[in-house]
Amino acid sequence: MLKVIQANYVKDYQIKVVFNDGACRVFDFSSIISKYPVFKELGDLSKFRNYVLTDTLEWNDGEIDIAPEYLYENGMIATC
Repeated sequence: MLKVIQANYVKDYQIKVVFNDGACRVFDFSSIISKYPVFKELGDLSKFRNYVLTDTLEWNDGEIDIAPEYLYENGMIATC
C-alpha cells in the first residue's frame, strides 16, 4: 500500500511528498483547487499550508484529503 511518509511545503500550491517506496514527487495543487469543488477552500493559501500528514495529506480534520496514488501518478518527479 502506497503511503506518504513526509511532506514539505515548497511554494505557492506546491508540496513535495516522499512515499514509503522511496519515491519523491512535487505536486502542484493549483489545477485541482480550481477544478474540483471539494478543494476550493484550499485556494486560501493559509488554509492550504495547514495540512496534516497521515498516510496522505489531509485538511480540516480529514474532511479534505487526496489519495496518495493520485499524488504519485500526477506529481512531478523530484529528488529526495
